[in-house]
Parts: sequence; structure tokens; C-alpha cells
Amino acid sequence: MARFELKLPKMGESVAEATLTAWLKEVGDTIELDEPVLEIATDKVDSEVPSEVEGVLVEKLFEVDDVIQVGATIAIIETDAKEAVAETSKPTGATTEAITAPQAAKEIEKQVETAKETAQGPITSSEGRFYSPLVKNIAATEGISQTELDSIKGTGKDGRVTKNDILKYVETRGAQPQVAVSQSKPVQPQTSAPQPAKTPVNINAEDEVIEMTRMGKLISQHMTASIATSAHVQSFVECDVTNIWNWRNKMKDKFEKREGEKLTFTPIFMEAVAKALRDFPMMNISVDGDRIIKRSNINLGMAAALPDGNLIVPVIKNADRLNLLGMAKAVNDLADRARQNKLKPDEIQGGTYTVTNVGTFGSVMGTPIINQPQVGILALGAIRKVPAVIETPQGDFIGIRYKMFLSHSYDHRVVNGALGGQFVKRVADYLENWDMNTTI
Repeated sequence: MARFELKLPKMGESVAEATLTAWLKEVGDTIELDEPVLEIATDKVDSEVPSEVEGVLVEKLFEVDDVIQVGATIAIIETDAKEAVAETSKPTGATTEAITAPQAAKEIEKQVETAKETAQGPITSSEGRFYSPLVKNIAATEGISQTELDSIKGTGKDGRVTKNDILKYVETRGAQPQVAVSQSKPVQPQTSAPQPAKTPVNINAEDEVIEMTRMGKLISQHMTASIATSAHVQSFVECDVTNIWNWRNKMKDKFEKREGEKLTFTPIFMEAVAKALRDFPMMNISVDGDRIIKRSNINLGMAAALPDGNLIVPVIKNADRLNLLGMAKAVNDLADRARQNKLKPDEIQGGTYTVTNVGTFGSVMGTPIINQPQVGILALGAIRKVPAVIETPQGDFIGIRYKMFLSHSYDHRVVNGALGGQFVKRVADYLENWDMNTTI
């Protein structure tokens, strides 16, 4: 018999730890290869950790709600191999290869990590006082200082502050007495927006009370943090996509027969956005305090609907380097695996601009909220058959055209109306000037 150490795998460059949310196996249970053993959660994604071997679970080294560092041994699995399947890694000075990431479960955002830090500085853990990434991000979003956080009584293991502890503190914060601060650490002016008073909700006996899911709570935090961070403004353009409509109708059956998958409008739209970002690189930026980070890569986020109605945003990396066939393959692959909850954590990170198709749900247009730390997001409205004035050398006449609205939300702190408007107009120009002889 051999003992295999199941370790917490790497889940992305910015993820250093995760919280154990549930054990899927108990001591003594038989485990198959690639069978999930436990569930973990970070501030980015919920995941299952699969076993890399077959065997029997003989020891669990962490309990539910424990915070685990990437690379730490989580459990011991006894195998039939004569020698240990895995050995403790030895320091070599070379970079350790990343362990295969677990499958990503339902999660967005993506992404509360971009919440603003308070004027007192970033939240840090100290000896005897450890804070999970989610607690740190809630503290940053709510403008809770290090001193305030240190004063919260934790109900978790070893007095650790849990998510419920800090959310409860936020709800009752207005009634909390001021925390005494040492004279050596003068109080800094608060820079975060004041929290609005909570409006009481009347509940009738026949009303149904539904607890928000963890993903729903993260989405709520991420959206409110974005509104508090960016000065949202919108520009709208109506776009004639008749040529694209007719071209797709001509090509879709041939494409599906050859490739075994559908040809949708999405890759065409994504290609046009990638080209426009290359033309207007100052739309492909992020804001870091008083600095602007101009991104070297164009990584397009693509909002995709999940079976439960929530949205997740997988990212097409280096989208401007893909031809139309490559874009179609990438779009179909990410959308399909998003619906099956098989996205990897790295595949929902690193986006520099986001596209969302509100037309899928029948909306003519929308005003989407920016996906932080990006500065722009484009909403694609429904394609409609409408009467339109057509200009010709022989005169104007009324004809039937396929049109849609493009709605561009952008951060007015760093993107002015000229740039925001020119960008969405360039996207429309690429779509309206579609070449009917395009091959794929």
C-alpha cells in the first residue's frame, strides 16, 4: 500500500488560498480516478477538487470552513501502488509546474478582488488573526479599516472572522461605537462612498423568503462595487447587419456539416470588437488609483448564461489574433463548457473588455454594468427586421433591413464621450461593411 497526498491545486495566478466548503467523501470511502473529493470556494470561483489516483480516503487534514493555502496537503488517499504516487516537493529554485486546475463550478465575477482599498491601506492577516480573501474583499468594498476588522469578534474556527460575521457587522455598523485608535496612528479621512441606510422590508405571511445563493451574493457585491467605483455613461449606435444575416444563412448549414457545430452571430460580433479594440487601445485599459494600465493583450470576456439563470464570463485570450474560424471554435467551446460547469478558473480571469448579448433574452438594448477592473462593456441587442430608408444613386427608397442596437457602457473617469462613441461606431462600421465573400 502507498499513501498519496492530495494537494490543493493552483487555480490561477492571483489565487493563493481557498475555503473548504464541503467534503464529498468520508474516511473509508473508495475514490475513483478524477472523482471529486471535496468542494472549495475562493472569491472568484467554486470548484471541486478531483483525485489524481484511485484508492481509499484514510485521512482528512482540514475541516469545513478552513482556509487552505495552494499546494497544501488536504487529504491522504491509500492506493494499491507499491510506491508513493506523490512525494513532498523539494525546493529546487526552479518554478514548480502548476497542478491541473479543478473544474470550475457556478461562479462569476469574477471577481470582487477589484474593490477599492480604504485610505488606511490594504487589509492584512497577522499572527493569530487570519482573514480569508472573501473577508478581505468585503472589508475593502464596505470601507472597513484594518482596525475595525481586527475588532470584529469571529465565530469561525479559532475565532476566525467568517463571511457571516463581517456581513452582520456591516448591517449593524451604524450603531457601532467608534473604535479607539492609537495616537501614533491618526484616523485617515474615509474615501469610500458612505453606505446607504438599509430600507426595511415588510414581509407578509403568504410571502416566500428565498435565501440568496453564494453566487448571487457575490454578483450583488461585484455589481454594487462596480457602480461605486466607475462613473458609468452610455453611447448607443443602431447597426445594419443585413449582410451578416444573409451571409450566415448561406454558410451555417455548410459549416455545421463540416465542423459538427453551429455557426452563430457571436464570433462575428466578437471579431469586430477585437478589431475595434486594436484601433482604439485606450479602451483596452484598467485604472489603478491614479494610474492607467494599458493592456498589451486583447482578452474578450463573453457573458454566457448558466442553466440556473445566472451569468458567467469566460474569457477568449488574445482574441485579436484569431481568424473567424478560430473565434467560432473558441466561442462554442467556452459557451458549451460554461453550461456544463466545466470551465477552469483561469478561463474566467484576465479579461480586458466584455461583450454581453442581451438580445438573447429579447431585449432591444441594455445598459450593462462594467466588469471591474475593465473600463468598458458592449451590449448586443436583438436583431430585428425593420423598414429603413435606403440611399442609392437613383434616389432613396424604403426597404426591409435587419438591424440591431449596440449599447456601450464605459468608465467616464478615463474614457470621454468622444472615445466611447467612436469605439462603438467603429464596431458598427466593421459589421455594416461585412464582405459577403468572406470564407470560414
